[in-house]
Amino acid sequence: MAEAHSAVAFSFTVTHEGVDVNLNHEALKAVWQSGVRSWKKRLGRAKNKFKNGAYPASPISLLFVATMVLALRLGGVDPSFGIIDGIETYTPMLSKVFSENLATYASCIIYSTILWFSIIQLLKYTLKLLLTYHGWMFDERGKISLKTKLWVALVRVLGGRKPLLMSYQASLPKLPLPSVDDTIKKYLLSVRPLLNVEDYERMEKMANEFKDGLARKLQRYLLLKSWWSTNYVSDWWEEYVYLRGRSPIMVNSNFYGVDAVLVHPTKIPAARAGNIVYCMLQYRRELDREELNPLLLNKTVPLCSAQYERQFNTTRVPGIETDQIVHYKDSKHIVVYHRGRYFKVFIHFKGRLLKPCELERTFQKILDDPSNPVEGEERLASLTAGERIHWAVTRKDFFNTGKNKTSLDTIEKAAFFLTFDDEPQDFDINDQSSFDRFGHCMIHGKGYDRWFDKSFSLVVTSNGRIGFNAEHSWADAPIMAHLWEYSVTDDHQLLGYTPDGHTLGEPEVIPPNPVRLEWELHGPCIKAIESSYQVAKKLLDDVDLRILFFNNYGKGFMKKCKTSPDAYIQMALQLAYYRDAGNFCFTYESSMTRLFREGRTETVRPCTLESCEFVRAMDDMTKTNAERIAALTKAADRHQMAYRDSMTGAGLDRHLFCLYVVSKYIRTDSPFLSHVLNEPWRLSTSQTPHQQTDKLDLIKHPEHISGGGGFGPVADDGYGVSYIIAGEDVIFFHVTCKKSCTTTDASRFSNHIVIALSDIKALFNKK
Repeated sequence: MAEAHSAVAFSFTVTHEGVDVNLNHEALKAVWQSGVRSWKKRLGRAKNKFKNGAYPASPISLLFVATMVLALRLGGVDPSFGIIDGIETYTPMLSKVFSENLATYASCIIYSTILWFSIIQLLKYTLKLLLTYHGWMFDERGKISLKTKLWVALVRVLGGRKPLLMSYQASLPKLPLPSVDDTIKKYLLSVRPLLNVEDYERMEKMANEFKDGLARKLQRYLLLKSWWSTNYVSDWWEEYVYLRGRSPIMVNSNFYGVDAVLVHPTKIPAARAGNIVYCMLQYRRELDREELNPLLLNKTVPLCSAQYERQFNTTRVPGIETDQIVHYKDSKHIVVYHRGRYFKVFIHFKGRLLKPCELERTFQKILDDPSNPVEGEERLASLTAGERIHWAVTRKDFFNTGKNKTSLDTIEKAAFFLTFDDEPQDFDINDQSSFDRFGHCMIHGKGYDRWFDKSFSLVVTSNGRIGFNAEHSWADAPIMAHLWEYSVTDDHQLLGYTPDGHTLGEPEVIPPNPVRLEWELHGPCIKAIESSYQVAKKLLDDVDLRILFFNNYGKGFMKKCKTSPDAYIQMALQLAYYRDAGNFCFTYESSMTRLFREGRTETVRPCTLESCEFVRAMDDMTKTNAERIAALTKAADRHQMAYRDSMTGAGLDRHLFCLYVVSKYIRTDSPFLSHVLNEPWRLSTSQTPHQQTDKLDLIKHPEHISGGGGFGPVADDGYGVSYIIAGEDVIFFHVTCKKSCTTTDASRFSNHIVIALSDIKALFNKK
């Protein structure tokens, strides 16, 4: 009861002598500090909004323009060609409120503001027009055209100086809407190597009937949406691909990331968590203040930063028909899970972030807490791993009132979720199973020890290794990769540890004690939790996962072959799949469309006529190495062209997806679109980016290479393959499939990848 009383700011009792008021000064101080912090954040956002509104000019330029206009006016020169006099004449309030001279000054300031605003808009739209040019991506490797050189110079001049994270948003162009004719043509070209003559002719007929009929009507609706909305794809993609999915998001949607493989700075979990959590909160502070540098391709072309907004303080809330993403402006706590218990951990105290050593002390209290979970609490998070409708109904029935609602709110309003695993994980170069166990730990854990609805869950193992599991609807993998690179690098290079593995520094305050979340879980609720756990258990038991550490060669050798590293790897995957399955398949590779405002991803289809020709040539004993290299070069060039098309808004899959959504809105079925949207992606691939910050220097610190991350297979009889080109001589592959499928095997496919990469390298060594 003493703690409960101290939680309120004041109390009062009525006595025969009057009202006796007792103030709790510590509580009032906490309320005051919270309010001050909240107003600072509001003022900071307003300041950033003004700066971004003025960009690529600076706010100080308004003062410069006003000074110049006033100086010219006072010098007898009218820089406005009569507009200042017009403002003074047709704004009688000026002469009534101010003297004649002050009215002139006020008119000059009004004109200066209008002029300044007009110049800014001209600069913004000129920059936006320049950013619609993508010819730089299609220039021949090593040769830059004069047009591109002039364009780069103009973009750098108009691009401004010292941009904030969101400074370029208003200058980014809209995602263009491709023509139906181009999309159908590209689609037919993409399926040609996968269909026999009869099936292709049938598909061609179906596609042309759609193109000449219903497609025109659907395109008109989509054209209106492209004019009206910021991005004609992203909102529908988020809703229909992610939020309306009713199957479990664990494995099927969420993705994961793993620790830096060759560095293990401490084996004390509380210490590792203290440093990493502190780094993530520093990143969040820079994110809130927009101090993170926006990503620029070739240090010139800005990428959209919209996805960063929901990285923290965000959760996915289940619904019967569709889920929703709920984002909170701020959060002053995280939630920690350990041995089946949930704890609220405050991350601010006395007006500042807790230091790593203070966080370590707090986390150690949780690890040392001997209490046991209440009945049903241990597997509570399996609700977020099971079917979405079941979770929505259970939430409504059992988590709408009382302690359950309060504790659930605490989790969902947390900055992020932290799990302390009670088992160790590590990377042993000589033990492949150690890599695989690490991957299983991060993609699903036990099915109940990550809150899969949170934007991300940080995982710290019992021996100080770390990883994360991220919900996918709010953003794509590069956003999490940015945070991960920032945090892991600062953990190693900036913060560090004592020789015995603890965080550096001494606590300046005694941090607040973690607060155990309370639950009232009765029979029907526990039964619902157990039902979700059984679904999650069946799903995770079916995951076949292999993390392949390939260090025979990497990006350095691929560049010597004068081939794009990504295209090189995609051709190796095509070769590996053909040898594994004995046929070709629809292959998905994600590319980003963040050259456009609110852009997310587009599909590249690596399986092409050229890639199939290369694959066949590799196993055709009548072909010479020169012919195989020529086939590889042709296939890689074709792939690179498709990748560029996808990045520049000329892809085909998102267009077809949106046409399908329109057809459903107007309740018109299209056999062609239904067929296209149901084609199985038996090979789903993605490259994880790295070195998105200037913090990670793999030349000086090659041991800091990240192992990247992965995701589950898209098709029941297919593979999910994520890869990260981690350095000049290292590539990580994360291969997943389902154990229940008799035709797939992650270990076998990984071996095929190794052989394919080795065979391709041998082509160039024998030249």
